Amino acid sequence: MTVKLSDIQDARKILQGIILPTPILSDNRLSDEIGGKIFLKAECLQRSGSFKIRGAYNKISRLSKAEKRRGVITASAGNHAQGVALAAQLQAIKSTIVLPEFAPLTKIIATKHFGADVIMHGSSFDEAVAYSQKLREKDGYVYVHAFEDDLIIAGQGTIGWEIVEDLPETTIVVVPIGGGGVISGIALAVKNLLPNVRVVGVQAANNAPVNRLLKGKKPTDVQFQPTIADGIAVKNPGEKTLEIIKKYVDEIVEVSEEEIARGVFHCVQNTRLVVEGAGAAGVAALLAGKIKVKPDDTVCAVLCGGNIDANLLARILEQVLVRQGRYIILKLLVLDRPGMLAALLNHVGESGANVVEVFHRRAMWLAPLGNTGIEMVLEVRDEEHGREVYKHLETVGYTVMREGVGDWKV
Repeated sequence: MTVKLSDIQDARKILQGIILPTPILSDNRLSDEIGGKIFLKAECLQRSGSFKIRGAYNKISRLSKAEKRRGVITASAGNHAQGVALAAQLQAIKSTIVLPEFAPLTKIIATKHFGADVIMHGSSFDEAVAYSQKLREKDGYVYVHAFEDDLIIAGQGTIGWEIVEDLPETTIVVVPIGGGGVISGIALAVKNLLPNVRVVGVQAANNAPVNRLLKGKKPTDVQFQPTIADGIAVKNPGEKTLEIIKKYVDEIVEVSEEEIARGVFHCVQNTRLVVEGAGAAGVAALLAGKIKVKPDDTVCAVLCGGNIDANLLARILEQVLVRQGRYIILKLLVLDRPGMLAALLNHVGESGANVVEVFHRRAMWLAPLGNTGIEMVLEVRDEEHGREVYKHLETVGYTVMREGVGDWKV
């Protein structure tokens, strides 16, 4: 193992005046729900929208003049791209970024905004990496790896040092895992400064190789599926990071897509923070009860990024509202005559529900002639209120069917 605590200390000096001192915020709602004292390290508020500027700048600022003239290249699922592009811009050098074709539009636009040449290639992070390596050999760029680099790991480790400084009573640190750079740096820092701290890593269940690799499986034995936590959708962690994880990380848990969505929703609704799927993975694990927390524990979960596409965020919020019973979908039949829809909507109004959408369904439902199907999306206060709305409509004479919730997987 080549990364040392002194390397993280050196990175702190280099990053002074470059990065933002992101706050550690108390999450009272989560504390009340699961016990213990829960805090969130809001790296979603960092420059470029994630922690990645820390490692990228620590690496790029140390390049020689000759290396800077060559320019830098990297591959990324999105956040590292922005970190490298911004770090290169601050050093006035050229950057070329290879993004996988599934990368969110918001991350593509932001990377270009920082002056990088963006190339879209490959269906996965690993394919983007392979192509960027070819370009490095062809064009002579300096490669800035997303996680398999001592200087990158040391830069990310400055987060751990800040946690120890700002919240020295911490007993559990929760960190998402993709390639392993950020958890490696954080774990190395906190374990050396606060040896009794428990470090827990979190992976998306759809893309979770680390536990399996630690058990001796080969990367080719691990199956992957798409995940809304695109920032940690990495098939293989680095050799350096896996070595540090083995030594310093106490436990690794996995969260489902539905749990990640709930984590994103929680951050928006209760902490007023916009956090991407990867950034919310730690909160997701806590909400799902995947991490054992005692009443006297002080937990710090790292919100590692906030670069989420607006359309995806809207879909996540709406889906969680449905699952929580805040949105309900009702289907009814009414006579196909003028005024019937207005009468139905009046009854909905009497129940205190708010109409979000209304659809007429004739042919699609094979509704009896002389009738039309009505499908309504209603906003209600909670699950109990939804049942009251349903009962009220039955009481006034409608045959009502509620669209099922929870009978399909995300």
